[in-house]
Amino acid sequence: MLKIRLQRIGRKNDPSFRVVVTEHTRGPKSEKHVDRVGFYNPKTKEQKLDEVRIKHWIENGAQASGTVHNMLIKAGIIKADTINVLPQKSPVVKEQAEEEKKEEAAPAEEGAQAPAEDTAEAAPEEANPPAGGEEAETPVEEEASAEEEKKEEA
Repeated sequence: MLKIRLQRIGRKNDPSFRVVVTEHTRGPKSEKHVDRVGFYNPKTKEQKLDEVRIKHWIENGAQASGTVHNMLIKAGIIKADTINVLPQKSPVVKEQAEEEKKEEAAPAEEGAQAPAEDTAEAAPEEANPPAGGEEAETPVEEEASAEEEKKEEA
């Protein structure tokens, strides 16, 4: 399959690109391209695209890369919607979703264990949750105060 893609030809810190038609399996730096159809200089925003040759290759089945596709749309050579070539950022959302799934799974597991016990025993525990909560907080507070004392001594 042929692709219309950019091939970098500029020096270090001075990029410029050729727009070439090449086989999709070949690397972009290989000089074995089928046709050279234009160039693009991102610093000066200068570009020259051979409209006739590009249309010829697209009619013959060549596909443009995302960046070249957007360039062709801006130049008016093809009519289509632009493609978002940047990757989507969503790792934070995934982490939050995983935490929510874990939180939902934990009550479901507790709920699965509760029917095995008698409901009469479960009712008094639910009636006095502050007492159990206070007992759980007291050792933590004692540990925290012991750590503060050690820090003050040092």
